[in-house]
Amino acid sequence: MAKAYERIADDLRGQIRTGQLQPGARLPAETKLVEQYKKSLPTIRQALSTLQAEGLIEKQHGRGNIVRKPRRLVERRNDRHQWEKDRAREPEPKRRETGATEHDTGLSVSDLVFNAEYRTTEAGPDLAQVFGVPEGTQLLERIFRTRYREEDAPFNVSHSYLLYDLAAKNPDLLDESYEPWPGGTQNQLHTVGVELDRVEERVTARPPTVEEIEDLGLTSGTAILVLRKVCIDINDRVVEVCDVTLPGDRTEMVFTTPLARW
Repeated sequence: MAKAYERIADDLRGQIRTGQLQPGARLPAETKLVEQYKKSLPTIRQALSTLQAEGLIEKQHGRGNIVRKPRRLVERRNDRHQWEKDRAREPEPKRRETGATEHDTGLSVSDLVFNAEYRTTEAGPDLAQVFGVPEGTQLLERIFRTRYREEDAPFNVSHSYLLYDLAAKNPDLLDESYEPWPGGTQNQLHTVGVELDRVEERVTARPPTVEEIEDLGLTSGTAILVLRKVCIDINDRVVEVCDVTLPGDRTEMVFTTPLARW
């Protein structure tokens, strides 16, 4: 049986989700909620704490409890990879029109703020095994953060790894100032003669670290999704490994699997 604070939280949650309480609206004062629900102040505060942990409301100094504006939802579908491949050989003006983040969010290029950081690193045991190279092999690590211009936290944090010698065949691929690259990684690989055959993705979930809570602007209790993407070319060679940290409160993973007919 639900506890009193859970029933109160559920009622307020329903008002938020149905639009009775709009983003930016102020909830009644705690004393008013005590009268409304006929429960003690600690019970009311426990209900409000639950909604704060879910990211539905926030407490603002001098204003009380305010309904938060929902974060922009990212819908990450598995058909995004074919979409990227289809446009990898398009003329540059066509590739500049939109990118993978715009595809996933429905936003335009002008709505987004991009940040890219490049650095060289060495393959440790994990990445060496995935790439099938000796430990210590030089890699190009690219760290991407993209956010909605109206929000202060990125949609995700992506660590992409390329074999340095492969990327160096096109010196432009070593320069972060070219980001965001029209056509994304598949076009970048195309410039060095690589065509992808398949993309393998594995998704796990875990609690965030302190750094991830700060970096992604997470509320208390929000889990993160950790996606490892492995890109394999038509010669059965791993050419990119990408580790993406996605906030669970604004990410929806959608997988559609076509089935062969009998």
